[in-house]
Amino acid sequence: MRSKMLSRCSTLTAIAVSAVLLPLSSAHAATASVTVDRATTDAFGRMADAVLTDRTAALLDKSQAAPRTALASKSTGGVKLTAALTKAEDTAVTSLRGTRSRLAALGEAYTAADTKVTVDRTRRWGKVATAWVTETTVLTYKKIHGDEPDTTGFDAHHVLTFAAQPDGTWKLSGLRTTDKGARQVNEPVTAAPARRTPMAVVDAPPAATTYPAPANPKKLTGGAYDYAAMATYAEKYWKNYNAAYRKFNGVGGDCTNFVSQSLLAGGWQPISTVTPEEYDTWYYVANGQSDSWAGVNEWSWFTQTAARTTPLANVYQMDVGDVLQVDFDKDGAKDHTMITSYRSSSGMPYLTYHDADTYRRSLSSIIASYPTSAYYAYRT
Repeated sequence: MRSKMLSRCSTLTAIAVSAVLLPLSSAHAATASVTVDRATTDAFGRMADAVLTDRTAALLDKSQAAPRTALASKSTGGVKLTAALTKAEDTAVTSLRGTRSRLAALGEAYTAADTKVTVDRTRRWGKVATAWVTETTVLTYKKIHGDEPDTTGFDAHHVLTFAAQPDGTWKLSGLRTTDKGARQVNEPVTAAPARRTPMAVVDAPPAATTYPAPANPKKLTGGAYDYAAMATYAEKYWKNYNAAYRKFNGVGGDCTNFVSQSLLAGGWQPISTVTPEEYDTWYYVANGQSDSWAGVNEWSWFTQTAARTTPLANVYQMDVGDVLQVDFDKDGAKDHTMITSYRSSSGMPYLTYHDADTYRRSLSSIIASYPTSAYYAYRT
């Protein structure tokens, strides 16, 4: 989510051609929007699954699996990639191998992965069809230090565009992610856009991303807040949203709303009384909420004003209940909020968040996906 309203919480191998080609009926030639038949929908889903599976496979420890196999081995119902998208996916997989190398340098690897795709809906307009899909991916951590969690997982949402071909088949011509939060680990690293002038506000200082970090232990029990309750809440509702709260996915992102819920569960007290200070309230009620409850930058400004958090010098100092924010493009406005729900005994924080809904993603994984971004770490 972006300020001010609600700041927003990011050479292919030959493709086997199925013997069954998908017919283009005369009804499909109309320009009006129509639904896509079941066989074509299934083929679209298999193609999406193959592309995303190959992306994920590029992250696996080199000894575990040979990458770039899914598109060659999975039946895609006659659906192929356009030449332009083939080139783009070559670049994507190369980028993800770079992510794998950065992770290895930070002491992290994955031994297995499982990617599944569900087609949520499809529509067709003449010779162009669109499919909205949900990707569910689970990666298994390699036990390098011995104290890593078993897995990390996420749900991500994508829109795929298909072009009808004269021979009755389809080609995938475009694939984009619609989630507004952090780039998932199997999304390629892209060049950052040009910077804009930072906003003139008092803000927390950026944190270093060097590993390991200087020691900065946190007292987890006996204080004012229940950090275990924060983590428990986050890990309970990371995928199955709490129906007691409104969702903000369609209006900027739900990441900070989710973190605020977790902090409330751990003992943060709402403030609804307005003072001369700006961003001095933090609350959620039936008919509204403060900007700081659901806005990335507004949350930061509130925590600085109310002394609810202390900026950490290094992101790897975060412990359970601490919060991480990222300015992906370093334009002066933070883009995404996450909460630490687990920390290994070797000192690795694991983040849980909405947009895209993610469970126990390592901090190293995030930094490997966004090596040039600005990071802000908050001790709660």
